[in-house]
Amino acid sequence: MTVTTPTLISYSPATGEPVGEVPITAPAKIPAIVAGAREAQKAWGAITGHQRADILRPAGQAILDNKDELARLLSAEQGKPLADGLSEVTHTGEKLMEEVDEIAEAVAPRELTGEGMVTTLRYDPLGVVAAITPWNFPMLMPQWMALPALVAGNAVVLKPSEQTPLIAQAYADILNRFLPPHVLQVVHGADDQGRALVASDVNLIAFTGSKATGQKIMAAAAEGLKRVILELGSKDPLIVLEGADLDAAAEFAARNSFRNCGQVCVSTERIYVQGTIAEAFTEKLAQAAKAYRSGDPFAEGSVLGPMVMREQKEHVARQIEDAVAQGAKLVLGGGDHPGNAMPATILRGVTHEMDIMKTETFGPVAPIMTFEHPDEAVSLANDSEYGLGAVVFGPEPLARDVAARIDAGMIGVNRGIHGAKGSPWVGARHSGIGYHMGPDGHRQFCQVRTITRNA
Repeated sequence: MTVTTPTLISYSPATGEPVGEVPITAPAKIPAIVAGAREAQKAWGAITGHQRADILRPAGQAILDNKDELARLLSAEQGKPLADGLSEVTHTGEKLMEEVDEIAEAVAPRELTGEGMVTTLRYDPLGVVAAITPWNFPMLMPQWMALPALVAGNAVVLKPSEQTPLIAQAYADILNRFLPPHVLQVVHGADDQGRALVASDVNLIAFTGSKATGQKIMAAAAEGLKRVILELGSKDPLIVLEGADLDAAAEFAARNSFRNCGQVCVSTERIYVQGTIAEAFTEKLAQAAKAYRSGDPFAEGSVLGPMVMREQKEHVARQIEDAVAQGAKLVLGGGDHPGNAMPATILRGVTHEMDIMKTETFGPVAPIMTFEHPDEAVSLANDSEYGLGAVVFGPEPLARDVAARIDAGMIGVNRGIHGAKGSPWVGARHSGIGYHMGPDGHRQFCQVRTITRNA
């Protein structure tokens, strides 16, 4: 009797056609997979971070050597335009080669001296890390979690989104050309596999996704006191003050509201514009938004691909319809469109009574609300359970003063939120626990230990 392994089929968001398939991991097999990872971690964790960096570094070049093929797979599976897919793949390969040394340096032992003693501060491996990653950046996000975990000496069990399993598997396959067996393993599936992985004998769970799922992971992890790094929902505000460079503000608002079809954790999802400049800003944003045409991700010059799945498109459409029903005005976009297509949409006259200003949208929508005084803008920006990113455009030093009063982890003034080299990626309030990137973020994947001796 032949036993057929069930498969997870990945479908194109643009055409609905299958792109490929991977075997589904039976939840009952996950404890054995984790046990294999724990055994493999012993030798992997015994070498230095710099040695691990040397082993992993060639994987970055291997990604770049195959970037065209990987980009086509990524765009076919996730739906983003091919140019964006190529950008993600290229960035992943280049960052891998750059960051392995940065991570190795961050987790290297340090010495502290004083009062007749010497303390060695060690950043040791935790053991096995479960990495549960989303579909919006389906190659970069696995690297965000797997790379620092691996260089820190952990073994990793990766569960990518069931929407984008193929590109995540391709990424892991490249790393596994260089890694010892079982140091990096992939499990495929949906909720059942995620629950089994969280319940297994892992030491840390790194997750990016919805607040609701993050709460379930945190509750499940509590029983075993497992560590968690959770990047959760967001509803990032943009404040535009009188005296701001409106061309720059509108260009930023368009790019940050619509890129990747609005499916970015730090997309601009709420725009607050001072009343005296609201009309001029809205006109400039509408003009900038015309460049974000929805179409085939493989078409020449395509800027806005489809949403990754029908359910996500329907959620965005419901929010738009609800806002319009409550009095918001469509400046651009909206309407019913075939398949998973969702055009760049601008709404004005929104209020905080509307769901689109409260619940995460994760779609290409720019809702605009006016305010009269900067204090009101701060109050509106902070009227949310989330606090991942925020941006303020306006004259200095007023813009910096407003930014300092926003309750978010990352704030940009007259620019985006991305910080200088070494800055962590960090949220506040319900946008997450723990953080990524920079030396402090890399050390989240370590057990800190001190060993003290007499000087």
